[in-house]
Amino acid sequence: MRISIFGLGYVGAVSLACLVRDGHEVVGVDIDASKLELITAGKTPVVEEGMVELMEQVASCGRASVTTQARQAVRESDISLVCVGTPSAANGSQDQSAILRLAEELADAICDKPQAHVVVFRSTLVPGTVEEVLRPLMEAKSGKKDGEGFHLCFQPEFLREGSSIRDYDKPPLTVVGANHGYPVEQLRALFGHLPCKFVQTSVRAAEMMKYTCNNFHALKITFANETARLCDALGVDAFEVMDLVCQDKQLNISPAYLRPGFAFGGSCLPKDLRATTYLAKVHDVDVPMLAGILPSNRNHLDIALHKLLATGKRRIGFVGLSFKTGTDDLRESPLVALAEQLIGKGMLLSVFDPEVHLARLLGANRSFIEKHLPHIGGMLQADIQSVIESSDVLVVGMSGGPVFESLATHCRTDQYILDLVHLPNRSAIAAKVVGLCW
Repeated sequence: MRISIFGLGYVGAVSLACLVRDGHEVVGVDIDASKLELITAGKTPVVEEGMVELMEQVASCGRASVTTQARQAVRESDISLVCVGTPSAANGSQDQSAILRLAEELADAICDKPQAHVVVFRSTLVPGTVEEVLRPLMEAKSGKKDGEGFHLCFQPEFLREGSSIRDYDKPPLTVVGANHGYPVEQLRALFGHLPCKFVQTSVRAAEMMKYTCNNFHALKITFANETARLCDALGVDAFEVMDLVCQDKQLNISPAYLRPGFAFGGSCLPKDLRATTYLAKVHDVDVPMLAGILPSNRNHLDIALHKLLATGKRRIGFVGLSFKTGTDDLRESPLVALAEQLIGKGMLLSVFDPEVHLARLLGANRSFIEKHLPHIGGMLQADIQSVIESSDVLVVGMSGGPVFESLATHCRTDQYILDLVHLPNRSAIAAKVVGLCW
């Protein structure tokens, strides 16, 4: 099939690579020229397992192209996948400026196209956006009707950063929200081979499902951490309790995320929670549980800050900075927030994160770190040993065998470790290891 993809962040770049791999012709569209140059050169614009090798194949096969022009992309494709960002606005609502600008460009391109074009929105959108905002805008701009001259639908994605390619190939299910049969059949032809159930639903249900899934994931992380704080006060082993809870599979409780740890972050959960609670507020719907998740998450960060300040030591080393092991995404990372607060208190920081390279950070990711840690370049160290040796206190926010081994090999008895990942080899580490709530 001939496909255009608008927005080449994590979802867009991975989708482009996988679709080309599967034999389709794909044109990628982005306003960031550096991303287009990387793809043309066979390099990946995002740090993701398997993407380096896959993008090399994509560049050499001849089925991928890139452009900044929406009209060209629409002309050269039958289906457009929209994956542009929908970040939080200052008041917590969803910033739809990018998606609105793109909708106008798509409508202009569709106006001149004789064939019916399918537009699949994969960006997270507040329920009602496709039918109440985007459809009227595109119908007015193009002079055509949805379901006749073009087709709009919504397909939520379930790609997790760090495992996006595996999630693309083995999704939990494929959901398509559409009001007409033609786009559903086109997407069934595109994704029907995947080993999962293919479900057609309403556009609003598909939009809401994405928020609900992200809210549930955020809730599970917070639920485990609040349980850990209570268990810590009662002298109960939080891991024993949560292991027991996760054994109950009859009530559809998944073990994913149900593990005490540090605060959550990243580019999805925080901003989608803000948008959900804002939406409830403007409709006079009381959602105290959802409204309480982000304050509870900040409470978890405050506990970490309090424990670090209580040591009375100023030289603090961070092992990990991104919001999740295996990615370079620093947006709303709780480790970045913690580092920012410590710097404000006059602490001296050094940082080791093998995935974070300032020269490779792009777009919103780069803007975020330049705003919150403008002098990060002077803190980053190339190896974990130098961070360990130069620090009195270590904040361990990254998992993995090499990290555990380095801590066991290089730590001293006079050091303090704040463990945010539940180190499996605490007894082998010479330093004093203190868990967040365990």
